[in-house]
Amino acid sequence: MSEASPDIRVLIADDQDIVRSGFRLVLMSYDGIDVVGEARDGKEAVALAQRLRPDVVLMDIRMPHENGIEATREIRRDPELDAVHVLILTTFDHDEYVYEALAAGASGFLLKDADPDEIVAAVRVVAAGDALIEPSITRRLIENFVATRPNTSFSYRRGEGLETLTDREREILRLVARGLSNDEIGAELFISPATVKTHLARIMAKVDAHDRAQLVIRAYESGLVKTGGR
Repeated sequence: MSEASPDIRVLIADDQDIVRSGFRLVLMSYDGIDVVGEARDGKEAVALAQRLRPDVVLMDIRMPHENGIEATREIRRDPELDAVHVLILTTFDHDEYVYEALAAGASGFLLKDADPDEIVAAVRVVAAGDALIEPSITRRLIENFVATRPNTSFSYRRGEGLETLTDREREILRLVARGLSNDEIGAELFISPATVKTHLARIMAKVDAHDRAQLVIRAYESGLVKTGGR
């Protein structure tokens, strides 16, 4: 008989007590999830992430002392926190700061008014190492932001790292940017999802992307994928 999987350890970071309490109540009502801590600002979120090593940090963007973007960037830069995944909390799916958070290394984002099942599903997906919780929404967000703010301060230099990609890797990166899952990419290219995953790992290493969300950003900001089309 196989051992039960360990609970997913979650840290909630939001400056509003009622929001933290709400998420705690929701998450603790589901099996397999354990809320291990709460942070009131970005600095506390980073400190608790370093001490508690959660699987997932639910991170608000607008917080005092240090915002969620800066906190996400700090977590992603700490090699000892490689296994910690950040899921951004936001009120609006068109929030321009969500884009910056994804570029900083967040694995995806979650609307604060999402229903309980959506919240738990998002936490489980991110904890498993996947990203881009809602590909179609995230793709639209990135397209809109790149189109309106092409000179953003962290803009990816055109072509950087892309020259090392094979034709197949470029093809897969375009499909990722369109919001396709590994299974969908595999079906489109007549290869197995496991092969897609292997290609994605190589692509991430070549273009210095932390996860799927950053791959989409690389694709658009490098010009490999054009806004409004392929």
